[in-house]
Amino acid sequence: MSRYAELIFEGKKYILPVVEGTEKELALDINKLRDESGLITLDPGYKNTGSNTSAITFLDGEQGILRYRGYAIEELAEKSSFLEVAYLLIYGELPNKPTLHKFQEDITKHTMVHENMRKILDGFPSEAHPMGVLSSLISSLTAFYPNSISPTQSPEEVDLNIIRLLAKMPTIAAWSYKNEIGHPLNYPNNSLDYCANFLSMMFAFPTEKYDADPVVIDALNKLLILHADHEQNCSAATVRVVGSSQASLFSAVAGGINALWGPLHGGANQEVIEMLEAIHADGGNVKKYVEKAKDKNSKFRLMGFGHRVYKNYDPRAKIIKGACDNILNKLGVRDPLLEIAKELEHIALNDPYFVERKLYPNVDFYSGIIYKAMGIPTEMFTVMFAIGRLPGWIAQWKEMVEHKLPISRPRQIYVGHPLRPYIPMGNR
Repeated sequence: MSRYAELIFEGKKYILPVVEGTEKELALDINKLRDESGLITLDPGYKNTGSNTSAITFLDGEQGILRYRGYAIEELAEKSSFLEVAYLLIYGELPNKPTLHKFQEDITKHTMVHENMRKILDGFPSEAHPMGVLSSLISSLTAFYPNSISPTQSPEEVDLNIIRLLAKMPTIAAWSYKNEIGHPLNYPNNSLDYCANFLSMMFAFPTEKYDADPVVIDALNKLLILHADHEQNCSAATVRVVGSSQASLFSAVAGGINALWGPLHGGANQEVIEMLEAIHADGGNVKKYVEKAKDKNSKFRLMGFGHRVYKNYDPRAKIIKGACDNILNKLGVRDPLLEIAKELEHIALNDPYFVERKLYPNVDFYSGIIYKAMGIPTEMFTVMFAIGRLPGWIAQWKEMVEHKLPISRPRQIYVGHPLRPYIPMGNR
């Protein structure tokens, strides 16, 4: 028998069907509520609102579970490459060897960008934030591929634009960094794999061969996998909302990049490093700042601890902590900020105040440390997040299109002035 809830309003009963997901998640279907009763629901920030059903990512914050298409994040991070996970998210199944090989080859063929894009890049001042450059250049792909705007694209055209976006994102991201530091641009080296090619475009001198450390490449693969999707977060929801108007994939993803740019979403790992810098500048007294974090009258917050969704240890943090230890040991990095981070981590994992409140170090805490050890500048951290999140954005957009979801159009409760007469200028 189907389950349902009853809502009684002004003596009249309304039936709300209960929808159950594969992991026993429950939702009230209010799709017909407004038509039948005139009521809408009020949910600032959509914290309790399911905007859609999805088969992409399962997240249980209470239990600390994250799965892509049913696969545990722990297994994927250990056994898969980033492109293998990207294929899984976008197309629903893990690729076999020939399929993955073709996917990689297709991406390799499209890593170059149109030379006219360099003219757009030249128009940005060197102090432009890389995220602003990235979102602008990704949006401009719609101009270079005008057929992407058509809502009647064939599946083959959709797949081609997906390949183009996956291929060109690292190139554009690296160029946004080169623009900032005023260095010559590096073109893709398609003899390298996805992660090594990106690092080459970031750090190689144009006339020299670039050999990335395998430990660095492995850590980058893991970081990108761990950031690849995270259910209906702010940027994924933005991609869906923009895409629901039948805007191009490139435009929708540019919207996601801008949403990710905000410090409450993608800027957390940057804030971790800025916090460590502030502690170091004040003498490096970690215990002093731990006590400030415990003081409810203090405005200081420990960045990179706890999570809005996870009420348990962030499963991504457990994985990336191991990669963090490996890369620091392998590179032999000696950085006072990293020493402060290690001390903070030790305290947070052992101090009853943090343990009782489940304020564990999260993925942002460790990812910022790894990026710093790799030599990636702080302002590029959110760009790295965007590269990782790209497959998730594409998967969310693709699912939204295939489900033929209607254009997003939230309602509101108006609390402004009631109708009032217009007052002519001379009488005001």
